[in-house]
Amino acid sequence: MTGLATLRAQVRRRLLISYRVDPEVAQTLLPEPFRPQLVDGSAVAGVCMIGLQSIRPGWLRPRAGFRSENVAHRVAVEWQEGDRVRTGVYIVERHSSALLPVLAGGRLFPGVQKPARFDLDETEDRFRVAMTSRETSVDVDVRLGGTWSSTLFPTVEAASAFHEDGAVGWSPKRGGGVEPIALTSTEWAVEPAEVLGIRSSFFDALPEGSAVLDSAVAMRDVPFFWERPAITPEAVRPLVSRA
Repeated sequence: MTGLATLRAQVRRRLLISYRVDPEVAQTLLPEPFRPQLVDGSAVAGVCMIGLQSIRPGWLRPRAGFRSENVAHRVAVEWQEGDRVRTGVYIVERHSSALLPVLAGGRLFPGVQKPARFDLDETEDRFRVAMTSRETSVDVDVRLGGTWSSTLFPTVEAASAFHEDGAVGWSPKRGGGVEPIALTSTEWAVEPAEVLGIRSSFFDALPEGSAVLDSAVAMRDVPFFWERPAITPEAVRPLVSRA
């Protein structure tokens, strides 16, 4: 079956919550040939919680489409592509509230999605999002604004650039292997957010002290565009040693 070439959607709310992770622990979450992308000696992993609307094929008019809530647990990675070291994210698992992404993910478009139940409590400046699935649960309470605080990124702009540079996301493929998808936006913009509370069974399952909450940024009312990048898994090679 031929898959879709592109997808479009409007982001109602996207939370990017980052953890500072022990590099050796992060490596255990990754398949070959990826390795963790290091910032200040640490790996960066996190939770992406995104509410989408007007999800549709790239050629369909904006007023059509459907809505969904989605969560991705991911690790920032590096890989070798020809003579160039590329950066992006490896998505350990994806969950969605909508049936279509669960059925079509990894078939019509890259990214296997698992079903999940979501509970939302949102205001203009505060987002409480809880997700429960058979595999994972995460509960986040985030308030927009406040003083920026992070040991990974000196400024909000630095955090924004890091996340934007990680546009290519690799996911497990049905039947084995990995497959990529690239996310872009012509109106990329983030704002600082303060995590008032978070519980993630994914990070809680890692060795004690190996994953520490670092920071969060938010995106609101931004158009997103997903496409299959001009790269094949066969072009990705193991990286040479940092030494």
